[in-house]
Amino acid sequence: MSTILKRKRSDFAKEIESTGKEEEDLFVDVPMDEDDDDSDGDDSDLEDDSDDEQLEEEMTDSEEGAVSSGESQDSEENGDSAGDGGDDVGEEDRSDGDDEDDVAEQETSKPKSRGKLARLTWQLRPRRSHLQSSVKLDNETAPSQLTPADDNSGESGAGTSTGKEVDEYEFDSSDEEDIRNTVGNIPMEWYDDYPHIGYDVRGQMILRPPKRDELEEFLEKMDNPDYWRTVHDKMTGRDIVLPDEDVAFIQRIQDGRYPETTFDPYEPWIDFFTQEKMIHPVTRRPEHKRSFIPSLLEKEKVSKMLHSIRMGWMKPRQEKKKDEDDRPKFYDIWSNESQVELTRRHHAHIAAPKERLPGHEESYRPPPEYLPTEEEIKEWKEAHPEDRKMDFLPQTFDCFRKVPAYRDYVRERFERCLDLYLCPRQRKMRVQVQPEDLLPKLPKPKDLQPFPTTQAVVYLGHRSYVRTISVDPTGQWLVSGSDDETVRFWEVSSGRCMKKLDMEGTVRCVAWCPNPAVCLVAVSVEQRVHLVNPGLGDKLVVSDTDRLLEAYEEPEEAKTSPLVEWSEAPEEAKEKGFRLCLKHFKPTKQIAWHGKGDYFGTVVPDGGHSSVLIHQLSKRRSQTPFKKSKGLVQTISFHPSRPYFFVATQRFVRVYNLLKQELTKKLLTTAKWISSIAIHPGGDNVLVGSYDCRLSWFDMDLSVKPYKTLRHHRQAIRHVCYHRRYPLFASSGDDGLVIVCHGQVYNDLLQNAQIVPVKILRGHEVTNSLGVLACEFHPSQPWLFSSGADGTVRLFT
Repeated sequence: MSTILKRKRSDFAKEIESTGKEEEDLFVDVPMDEDDDDSDGDDSDLEDDSDDEQLEEEMTDSEEGAVSSGESQDSEENGDSAGDGGDDVGEEDRSDGDDEDDVAEQETSKPKSRGKLARLTWQLRPRRSHLQSSVKLDNETAPSQLTPADDNSGESGAGTSTGKEVDEYEFDSSDEEDIRNTVGNIPMEWYDDYPHIGYDVRGQMILRPPKRDELEEFLEKMDNPDYWRTVHDKMTGRDIVLPDEDVAFIQRIQDGRYPETTFDPYEPWIDFFTQEKMIHPVTRRPEHKRSFIPSLLEKEKVSKMLHSIRMGWMKPRQEKKKDEDDRPKFYDIWSNESQVELTRRHHAHIAAPKERLPGHEESYRPPPEYLPTEEEIKEWKEAHPEDRKMDFLPQTFDCFRKVPAYRDYVRERFERCLDLYLCPRQRKMRVQVQPEDLLPKLPKPKDLQPFPTTQAVVYLGHRSYVRTISVDPTGQWLVSGSDDETVRFWEVSSGRCMKKLDMEGTVRCVAWCPNPAVCLVAVSVEQRVHLVNPGLGDKLVVSDTDRLLEAYEEPEEAKTSPLVEWSEAPEEAKEKGFRLCLKHFKPTKQIAWHGKGDYFGTVVPDGGHSSVLIHQLSKRRSQTPFKKSKGLVQTISFHPSRPYFFVATQRFVRVYNLLKQELTKKLLTTAKWISSIAIHPGGDNVLVGSYDCRLSWFDMDLSVKPYKTLRHHRQAIRHVCYHRRYPLFASSGDDGLVIVCHGQVYNDLLQNAQIVPVKILRGHEVTNSLGVLACEFHPSQPWLFSSGADGTVRLFT
């Protein structure tokens, strides 16, 4: 409220207060209407606000002058105050006309002279009513002109508004208590092109507040601690700070909790109607009268139905069916097709393929490389229409308007119609396969233990390639042969070399007799095969072996084979352990013992049809089981329990029945050159390694083709082997790796073998492109021996 208005209110309050004490009875006789009574009640509020001490000290002199002055002086003050109020309050000009009307009414009802105080009171009434209207107008405009911060400000101070509180419910509904913009619930984008954003309760425009630029917005964001809880009101254009209650309300909604803190979702619920059986009903309200009176609406419906039946518009079901039968019938020429076939045809519809989109060659100005030369044009014209790559010749034009009509358009449309009508269609089913489904579900390697994982012992002594190794049936001793023309016997547990034999050539193969009652080792050196008693282990077994060999008596009519010559070792050689010597006609490559230890076979690669020889130790005789060569023999092996003999050539593995002397099976490998084979202790599975990095598992009960083919070696595979007791097999190659796999064979013929690679053993060094040349499992422990081109033998446990 301005200072002028406060000055006026204090003037009138002082005058009334000073004169009211002298003659209070005069106010009773002054005629006043209902509006004046209301204004008197408002003056009490004005009188309370006029107690400001500072304004009383400043306006004391003016109050005394106002009491002593006459009507002329009062009129001058009225004019001055009106002028001053017009400067401070923008709406005071409107009340000038109303003040003149009030003065006119007061002049007509001027009371009789009852003294000086009565006349003064009558003169002050116009000024009093004028100030009341100004104060009311100011209070009405206050809500729309003040900011939310001004509305909450205190009532004290020189620059504050009047102490009268504004009732916001005088102009707002209960649903829109905080809305000052009366445009309603409309999109505020309609006012984007106007300088205002709506109208207040008095119809005045609400000007659009100035917008902040990005810099001001950034500063506001940095400086204002309540920026995070400030929202923009599009209706009024103001920024409103949310109170703590609203912020907590929003946070509870974001957290997925109940908005109201007082709401208890788990409060006990009482089923009022089914908890207890009550004698009296819950409600005893009597039924309405209309429930006993027939419905008038139903009466009208029934009357309409009766009228339609009488007029023949509504017919019973039987008559309606008769009328339908009397109608003319139209037969479907495709009635022989059932609805099921039609539905099937509808679902089996195949959409026609779309035409090929035009390319660069069909442009009216194609690139030069798409334009044919004269020779190509000549070839195109001479070719048959079905042999032409394109049905047209690309042409070029300067502009699009020079392009003539396409003369083959009708023909192409006709051919397209023929394709749609006559060409059969086929739907190609695409199977959606997940990559994870293609991979077999294998168990974890830690669940398949035990298997060799760590290098335990290194056997040092050889100076060249160690091509072959073998373990005795007890698992205590190990024999190895090398290109340094030596054979060494090792103790497995300690790695100590127990014996060394010098040979007259490169040692190709060593094989310990699988019979634990015999201590005998076969050594292949060039054309000779030596049978050696190393004298290790149990002395009784060693002596029994010598007695067994000495007990042989040569028959009178002995049939000697021209291919193999049996002979006993000289006395000097016997002291070293040599017992027998078998001299072949060609160099030997491999030795394979039978499971009982009486028979063993040798491979002579250059022997032709005599590449395979079988020797009987007890009778000291040899024989050639094949009369004709089936290929270059690589390796041989005996079946562990049946009279089957396996012969591996370069690409095939043949299985022969020794009793029936016939071919039983021929395993078809995918390898180009077989290097080694191994027979499972059960006898139904064969492991084949090749020089082209393939490791094939054959299930002879399943097929003659490989059941699994593994390619985990990067270079040639030199040797493969099975464990006698554990479901393990291993392969060694020129990449210097020994890969151990878990191969579980089930007794159930309906379940195939499970192959899981479990460990890669490293330790050997690649020398001259050669890695691990041989590997062998321990007969009873999950241990693995390996020998390599680096001249070492290693034990992995």
